Amino acid sequence: MDVKTLQQHLIALATLHETSAPVVSCYLNLERGPLAYRGALDARVELLLRSFTEPRRSQVGAAMEPIEAWLRARPANGAQGLALFSRAGDQPFFLPLAFRVPLPTWISVDSTPNIYHLVEIKDNYDRYVVLFATEDSARILGINLGDITHDIWKNRPDLRRRVGNEWTKEHFQDHRRERGKQFVREQIRIAEQLMSAGGYGHLIVAGSLRMTAEIRQALPKHLKSKLVDVVSANANDRVSDVVAATLQPFLDHEESESLEVVEQLLKQIHLHGLAVAGTDASMVALRAGQADILVLAKDYQAGAAWLCLACGSAGTHAQAPAACPQCAHFPLRQFDLKEEMVRLAEQTGCGVEVVEHSDALMQLGGVGCLLRYAAPENYREKAA
Repeated sequence: MDVKTLQQHLIALATLHETSAPVVSCYLNLERGPLAYRGALDARVELLLRSFTEPRRSQVGAAMEPIEAWLRARPANGAQGLALFSRAGDQPFFLPLAFRVPLPTWISVDSTPNIYHLVEIKDNYDRYVVLFATEDSARILGINLGDITHDIWKNRPDLRRRVGNEWTKEHFQDHRRERGKQFVREQIRIAEQLMSAGGYGHLIVAGSLRMTAEIRQALPKHLKSKLVDVVSANANDRVSDVVAATLQPFLDHEESESLEVVEQLLKQIHLHGLAVAGTDASMVALRAGQADILVLAKDYQAGAAWLCLACGSAGTHAQAPAACPQCAHFPLRQFDLKEEMVRLAEQTGCGVEVVEHSDALMQLGGVGCLLRYAAPENYREKAA
């Protein structure tokens, strides 16, 4: 699966119409094999079923049936993580997604799909190109969510020394060096074309010390700025192993970019600019469609909140009132704040930046938003 397809699924999940039937969101980790999750899944489902009374218990059991059928019928096919969303009732819904990157084993029941883990891998595993060069060939690979979606193989042209006195040894050596440089330039040209056509923003070079050094030296300035790392590899390495070796350096680079976004957030806050921080302010910006980037600490846990479906009033208190304090409507919709934030972000086209660790962001409450425009009251303050 590529990022574009994942984004389409995220929008579908974020805008899924709520019904009286609950949605089961089932994430499974397959790193240790296709059945390693079985015990955790069975224990979690048993607990969930015991925690509900009828008719909710039967609704959850019915939603689990297509998940179990899919797990029995479909082999993993190299997947490292699965995400399955299921709802029974009058408007049934089922969506299975397989990934080449790991997901946690995590199962929840709510009125809407829980999409945070999908948003996190979309942020962490962005698209990049691997240029894997050996002495005799090169492979230019487009990587989407850890999966190879483009694979271009380029063999080095044969170079035969002409017989007799037509070439001197020095002439032959010069010609070989020039052909080698041409081969490197051709690899770079193909990688650049792939990055441009496929929207890839990053590059990782893999290969022997000599080949990677030649490629780095030949990279034009605009590609050097997109170079994430250089990974050691040789001609006998499997391509899948080379790709796996690039994932951690890319994740490290993504985290450094996340910290740069935190710096942008702090700068805007210091300048009273286009930024807000904290749970309440971030929710207001997201609900208004004002947020451009939601900046979220991975460890951020805001707890539960409530929303009045009649007048739109909301509260971030763990315990929802019996009825809406504004219009007296009941019952109120209760939800997890973190999940609601990423759901609103996907609905409004707001980017999401998940930050592994930032003390500065946690001091702001673990969440903030870079804004598309200032709130009207900010204009009034400046005019005054």
